[in-house]
Order: sequence, then structure tokens, then C-alpha cells
Amino acid sequence: MFTEERQAAIEECLHRKGKVKVKELSEQFQVSEDCIRKDLKILENSGHLKRTYGGAILSKDYPLERDVIDRRNYHLDKKKIIAEKAANLIRNNETIFLDISTTNIELAKLLVSSRMRVVVVSNMIDILQILAKSSTITAIGTGGTMYQTVNGFMGAATIEVIKQYSFDRAFLGSCGVDMVDGTITTLGVEDGLTKKAAIQSSRHKYVMMEREKFYFNDSYKFAYFDDISGIITDEYPDGTIVNTLEAAGVHLI
Repeated sequence: MFTEERQAAIEECLHRKGKVKVKELSEQFQVSEDCIRKDLKILENSGHLKRTYGGAILSKDYPLERDVIDRRNYHLDKKKIIAEKAANLIRNNETIFLDISTTNIELAKLLVSSRMRVVVVSNMIDILQILAKSSTITAIGTGGTMYQTVNGFMGAATIEVIKQYSFDRAFLGSCGVDMVDGTITTLGVEDGLTKKAAIQSSRHKYVMMEREKFYFNDSYKFAYFDDISGIITDEYPDGTIVNTLEAAGVHLI
């Protein structure tokens, strides 16, 4: 099979399955894994896919390119599972931070229904509006520069407010992880720097992400694995990634 034919076949697999793995493609086409990686790089450069850890996904299905309004109902069932796991970690009278994350919207709903007595600081307007319905939760907004695409605050002014607090727990969204260098990523620098501030101000810090995000990353690295207390996910990734995370001391929840 010629290179062009193999790459066309890889694209067909992507459209059929939504994602592909280097090892499986290598066995399917009876070529080396390095050869497949070169194919994926060429296809990524032409805009047909996005390479991930151990494989690739379709560019058009890459959920991180959506703004928050679009992502609220994306994988909602998985977000609810993650939110429930996060809620079980929170104790009465704690002070917590919920950053800009559609999963944190679900966590905020659970906190209201639980009638727990907690202080919640957030830079996301959706979360603050939900928490305002509770008589047992003290909700505090960070303020700062408003970003319409995420319906929340980010940037220098927001970071200065976050730095004044000492959080028991921080729950942070993520656009994925880079398994090669052990980093956690997000879409842009403003969001990344805001998350960094929350990590530095918290005793326990958790990254919340769906299983699929273990297989890709985004442009800004806001933390290393050893900066966080754990990753809360709806379902564990494959064994190779689990072993790598365990070796790095990352607690999967």
C-alpha cells in the first residue's frame, strides 16, 4: 500500500471511530509505529486530525475548541459522574475554589442540593448564580476582566483576589494532559495563569476531566503532575496511562 493510500485509510478509520491508536494502526497496516506517527503528523499538518498521546482524534470533534456555552451539555452524563466524586471529597465548613469549568457547574448544583455549609469562591458567573440560591453557602465572586466566551473572569485582577485566600480544596477544569512531560494543559494563557494561582492557594487541588482528555492536550501547560492532589475522572484511561500516572504519584479518583 502506498503512503497516500494508507493515510486515506487512516482518515477513513478516524471518521468511522472518532479516534485511532498508533499501535493498532501499525498492526493493521503492517508498518512500524514510527511510520504511523509520521502519517499522523502529516495529516495533522493538513488539518485532518489532532494527534494525541498514543494516537489521534478528528479535528472537528475536538471539544476544547468550543466555548463554554457550547460545552455545557457536551458529555453531560460524564460530567455528572465527575461532579459526584468531587462532591464526596468536600466537608462542611471548608473553603473551596471552583474555576471556569462546565463540570464545576454540575458540582455547584450538587452543593446546593446537599445543603452543606461551605464558602465557595469562583470566577465563573454560571456557578455563582447557582450558588446564590443556597442559604447555607457563602458564594464569593473574584471579579476581574470578563471573558464572554467562558462567562467568567480571568487575568491579573482575578489572580490577585485568588492569592488572598487559603482554600481547603480547588477543583479545576482541564483541556487534557501531556503524558510525555507530565503536564496538565488548558486552552490559553489567561485561564492557565488563573488556575496556577488557585493551585498555589490551595491545600488540596484536583483536576476534573473526562476520560477522553487523557489522550490529548492543549497549548498552555499550567501544572505538572506533582503540583496536584489527584485527577477526578468519569472512567479510568487505559493501563499504560494509569501506570504512568501512578508512577508520577498522581491519585486517580
